[in-house]
Amino acid sequence: QVQLVESGGGLVPAGGSLRLSCAASGRTFSKHPMGWFRQAPGREREFVAAISWSGGSIYFANSVKGRFTISRDNAKNTVYLQMNSLKPEDTAVYYCASREGPVVASQQYDYWGQGTQVTVSS
Repeated sequence: QVQLVESGGGLVPAGGSLRLSCAASGRTFSKHPMGWFRQAPGREREFVAAISWSGGSIYFANSVKGRFTISRDNAKNTVYLQMNSLKPEDTAVYYCASREGPVVASQQYDYWGQGTQVTVSS
């Protein structure tokens, strides 16, 4: 069974930074693409970033491009989301996810974590 556990969320002032981590277990992590998503109160879940199994292909939502980076450490079975220049509109529950097949910049992921709250104060 695939397990994804996010960590690193918290409260940060606008302009600050956070790094989210997602630890994977139960499958060959290094063979599968990973994605980050977020859901703000009253809004639908949206794509944030994705990375291929090798790290060679990376995608970002336009809203975070230039501020967020995604990376992975296959030896540690962990994917990261570095978030800089945070804005109040980045406030959401952030989820990591994994999928079969190639990396995609969409909601088409098969396995999901429980999420971690990120709150950006103005």
